[in-house]
Amino acid sequence: MQQGFHFISVRSMILALKTNQTDCVMQFRTILSLLAIGVATITTLANDKDDVLRDTTQLGEVVVTGSRSATDVRHLPMTVSTIDRERLLMNERTSVLPAVMEEVPGVVVTSRGVMGYGVSTGGTGSINVRGLSSSSGRMLVLIDGHPQYQGVFGHGIGDSYQTMIADRVEVLRGPASLLYGSNAMGGVVNIVTRKQEPVADGKLSQHTTLNAGAGSYGTVQVEGSNRLRVGRFSSNVAAQYQRSDNHRPNMGFEQYGGFVSLGYRLSDHWNASAMADITRFNASNPVKVSDNGLVEPIFDNDQGIVRGSANLVFENRYERTSGALSVYNNYGNHRIDDGYVAGKAAQTDFFRSRDAVAGVSLYQNFQASSTTSITAGIDYQHIYGRAWYEDKATGAMVTSGQRITMRQSGHAHENEVAAYADVRQEVTKYVTLSAGLRYDHHSAAGGEWIPQAGLVVRPIGTGEFKFMFSKGFRNPTNMELYLYPKANEELRAERMLNYEIGWRQRLTDGRLTYGVNLFLIDGDNMIMTVNRRNINTGEFRNMGVEAEAAWKVNCHWRLSTNHSYLHMDKPIAGAPDYKGYVGADCVYGRFTATAGLQQLVGLHTRFDKENATLLHMTLAYRLCPQVKIWARGENLLAEQYEIEYGYPMPKATFMGGVSLDF
Repeated sequence: MQQGFHFISVRSMILALKTNQTDCVMQFRTILSLLAIGVATITTLANDKDDVLRDTTQLGEVVVTGSRSATDVRHLPMTVSTIDRERLLMNERTSVLPAVMEEVPGVVVTSRGVMGYGVSTGGTGSINVRGLSSSSGRMLVLIDGHPQYQGVFGHGIGDSYQTMIADRVEVLRGPASLLYGSNAMGGVVNIVTRKQEPVADGKLSQHTTLNAGAGSYGTVQVEGSNRLRVGRFSSNVAAQYQRSDNHRPNMGFEQYGGFVSLGYRLSDHWNASAMADITRFNASNPVKVSDNGLVEPIFDNDQGIVRGSANLVFENRYERTSGALSVYNNYGNHRIDDGYVAGKAAQTDFFRSRDAVAGVSLYQNFQASSTTSITAGIDYQHIYGRAWYEDKATGAMVTSGQRITMRQSGHAHENEVAAYADVRQEVTKYVTLSAGLRYDHHSAAGGEWIPQAGLVVRPIGTGEFKFMFSKGFRNPTNMELYLYPKANEELRAERMLNYEIGWRQRLTDGRLTYGVNLFLIDGDNMIMTVNRRNINTGEFRNMGVEAEAAWKVNCHWRLSTNHSYLHMDKPIAGAPDYKGYVGADCVYGRFTATAGLQQLVGLHTRFDKENATLLHMTLAYRLCPQVKIWARGENLLAEQYEIEYGYPMPKATFMGGVSLDF
């Protein structure tokens, strides 16, 4: 029986500030030298017993995003928010993205209906952080540290980020390009997957979860997972299916997919693991939005998308050093009918594309002393894309009058190679300094230097000031370089400088936490379409304040709140001037209840601004240790609003279902 406490979410107050640019004058050999030093000293550090590491039991909230190793968030200068599994499950949602939007200040997720984020016009499924959108590849999503984005379009598929596989979600706001490269320009969402805990004597340990629900507009969701560990072997297997007629005609959605993770402990210091996932969805788009804001019904605008990824990882962990070698591949296959409006002829062809991002990542963290840690690594990516139009009747490639130029409807290949080093030094027990440098070379966009520096000051044991300077960048996607007549093979990388200052404190033995951040972002060289051609011309400045707080009132109640204010000199769609959230969760015996109120003010939707106040509530009752029934209501105030222009969101919706654990 799950009794006692679980969580109420009332998060809340984080601030951040970022601006201007400074030149970095360092050389690539500096990074290579650090890498060589790191590799040369790994063995020595692993066997050196004289300088004892600090007791890891003293760590507070431990995260891996932002350092590539388990690190106390109090020592990191960047802003990282964590959503644990309890909070992810509280609202019985299949996707992690709604929880990210509610729990993390400064984050807005676009959606176009009851279920499904889509990838076509009007439904790009973007994650918007501080005015930077993942739909253009400026926000990176990771699963266990591996990038999830497309080779042609540069963004991932929002519907594939499933709650069932997640142990927690770590959200880093602000550039993370030092460690993760191009697409981490605006930040990172890292989904850390679940692992089955071992039992004594290496005996079999397993856990199975099944969840099924149904509700408004013919919506159905079914998912299941099994985690297993025996001896040195572990596994996590999951599958899911969901469908919805959705709240508008010709806006149906269907998705199914699977996930598998296998692990084997090779020795006391080495582990091997392999992971693969695949998602297939079919969706329909009911409207076309023209450049002048005209919204017209569109027919046969259907899409069938397959996205998958796979990776193989070898991890090492010694007393003073840890790291990993990983090989990964992301794959995509798209078949889209562009549709037609009334009075026009139906399309005679499909848009088709296949893409892949294959990569190798090698990094090593090592503790040079009790106060000095170094991370060094190298990355390589091969980006492949092919796009063409396919005749509906014959299946042949359209070779005349085609609407695209993907290097003569063939394929485009790009390569990206990078090396980086990051050093964290505890000057005193009150002060930690961080500095790092990355050099990244893209075969089309050229080279880019990425500096980063941070300072953490802990004037009291329960709180710390954080100061951060970081550079973010994004190489142009194959779509921007080669796809459609607006393509431009001379494009260069986008750049931005981020400046941030924040305060975070824990009170009442950690039961009450709060934080405030200020940030300023200066961006230039942004890719824009001018006179039907992509060019590097855009400049922008974003600044804002973020705040969050959470209070574990007692063993039954938890409250949280978060707020963010954003000023953009050049507003973009999907970003509000203000976003606020207040939540309360209660667990009492077999009964669980959660409620949240979210407010969006000045939400830019390309042609308009929207305001919305959204209320959700979830109730659950555990009939026995193995069985739980639940019910959820969304937008209970029946607000009329849009996140994507031309796509009104549904009014009140309801879901109910049952969960099994055994």
